[in-house]
Amino acid sequence: MKTIEVIDHIVSWMNEYQQKSATKGFVVGVSGGIDSAVTSTLAAQTGSPLVCVEMPIHQDPSQDSRARKHIDYLEQTYENVSSVRMDLTPVYDQFVKTVPDTGSREGRDLSFANTRARLRMTSLYYIAGANGFLVAGTGNKVEDFGVGFYTKYGDGGVDLSPIADLMKTEVFEIARQLGVIEEIQVAKPTDGLWGDSRTDEDQLGASYPELEWAMTYEENADNRSVTDRQQEVLQIYRRLNRANQHKMQPIPVCEIPEYLRN
Repeated sequence: MKTIEVIDHIVSWMNEYQQKSATKGFVVGVSGGIDSAVTSTLAAQTGSPLVCVEMPIHQDPSQDSRARKHIDYLEQTYENVSSVRMDLTPVYDQFVKTVPDTGSREGRDLSFANTRARLRMTSLYYIAGANGFLVAGTGNKVEDFGVGFYTKYGDGGVDLSPIADLMKTEVFEIARQLGVIEEIQVAKPTDGLWGDSRTDEDQLGASYPELEWAMTYEENADNRSVTDRQQEVLQIYRRLNRANQHKMQPIPVCEIPEYLRN
């Protein structure tokens, strides 16, 4: 991949979209992970105002520290970058106390994890709306179009997706070119929604390179023989892709037949 040219292309695309939308800048939630680090750096390079937002909710200290270090780097490097820290832990805790104790334990745990992402989305849109900015998404191609590894109306609720056509390994390539801090580059990817150290691979059952292979295998209708592990990864990919189609497809609309209108 021609990383420098790709960076220039994304920055130019962001600038063009922002100008056409008649907005004033960008908002990016910074988590301490590689995707938000790359997205926020690309947004900084547009030259438009950028607000980086920290939104910890019972966050692992290492994630919190990486996010702060990255934002410090951006603020020291780019004059157009500012930041806001919103500790959403009390808001989340109050929500947990308020909702009814219904459903299965597993279902409640997943809903609470998704609630964290939705509280963050709401916070980002508050800042965006108050300033006339756009919320830039941080999802990559594997997450957004392969396995649907994001929260519907959470981190999936954005105005534009600058890196959604990049595989995860390509995001890492871009990060190296952009000079993203080493701590973020070597950290194991995690969604940070569970208040512990579990990684994306722990949740998905496969690494991003493995899922990228499966995604390419499916898209190319590849008929080559596969190893036992590759067959296992294909099954994981297909299961997640099928289960999360409701996120990746447009919201279904019940169309009223003309004969019922007359």
